[in-house]
Amino acid sequence: MEGEQQQEMAAEPAPSPEAQGDGPKEAVGIASNISDADALKILLEMKMKRRKQKPSLPSTVTELSTEEGSKVYVVGTAHFSDSSKRDVVKTIQEVQPDVVVVELCQYRVSMLKMDEKTLLKEAKEINLEKLQQAIKQNGVMSGLMQMLLLKVSAHITEQLGMAPGGEFREAFKEASKVPFCKFHLGDRPIPVTFKRAIAALSFWQKVKLAWGLCFLSDPISKDDVEKCKQKDLLEQMMAEMIGEFPDLHRTIVSERDIYLTYMLKQAAKQTELPRASEAEPRRCVPSIVVGVVGMGHVPGIEKNWNTDLNIQEIMSVPPPSTSSKILKFVIKATVFGLVGYGCYRMGQRTVRFILSMPVAQNYLQKLADVKPQH
Repeated sequence: MEGEQQQEMAAEPAPSPEAQGDGPKEAVGIASNISDADALKILLEMKMKRRKQKPSLPSTVTELSTEEGSKVYVVGTAHFSDSSKRDVVKTIQEVQPDVVVVELCQYRVSMLKMDEKTLLKEAKEINLEKLQQAIKQNGVMSGLMQMLLLKVSAHITEQLGMAPGGEFREAFKEASKVPFCKFHLGDRPIPVTFKRAIAALSFWQKVKLAWGLCFLSDPISKDDVEKCKQKDLLEQMMAEMIGEFPDLHRTIVSERDIYLTYMLKQAAKQTELPRASEAEPRRCVPSIVVGVVGMGHVPGIEKNWNTDLNIQEIMSVPPPSTSSKILKFVIKATVFGLVGYGCYRMGQRTVRFILSMPVAQNYLQKLADVKPQH
């Protein structure tokens, strides 16, 4: 039941007012005395005039189509690449889409409005507060796994000096400039992904993966930075780490390929043209959609495009396994044990310190000199 509710929420994410910009800034210059119908007509004409019938698109764009005639332009991006930002901007400007879909869920939507400096600082800082928030949101095991993966992202961020998600922020800005363009979140919620990923691993696989992530500290060379422009460095590193765990690859990559494909197909349903009044008849036309996803997901989206998809199964969260319960108990026992031992040691030191003080020693001497009365 929980999975179904999450699916419904994710299927129609509620974009912020800024994300659904009903027109570019030039529209402000339209005379205020014209009718609503004329204003809508002008905006639509403006959009169609800008929309290129044969757009000149970057090589990172894959074009897909639906039976209804809608077109979907999937921009494969690297999350730490300036060239990917430019590809996103160019694609949206060329095709003037009706919908823009990005590889984000509601748990990561805050990065759309944050500036680069703040994001860079946030991405580098992995602190106790973030750990507590991740555990509260996803549970102990999933929260720890999320923090370890954030550590990977923070490592790359520190090495490259570039905040992640720049292509999504560019997509957000450009979508607001296109008349009647909607902005959708297309990724599966993070808690579902991590809980399913943890459930797919055995106890020793969890330990082995956590160990590998904890000690990730290899420097990133200038060559790696250049490669980042052609390939998603973060996803490449993740692929290398999870390559020996097929079930983990399935939950983190393959299942999200299916989810992203489903969301793109939902966005590509026919678009209802804006109406000046309720009396005006409804008219629907094929949609133009731009999808912005990590390039590692593009092959999976192409593979699943002509398949009937049901995301109910990949939205369900399996109950915790016995090994997860045991590990959870061990972690809690360890934490409480360390806290208790710390208090005990602190208590010993405090007593020794007090007894070493001259005032305390004099008082004890006086007590020793007092003869018991019979």
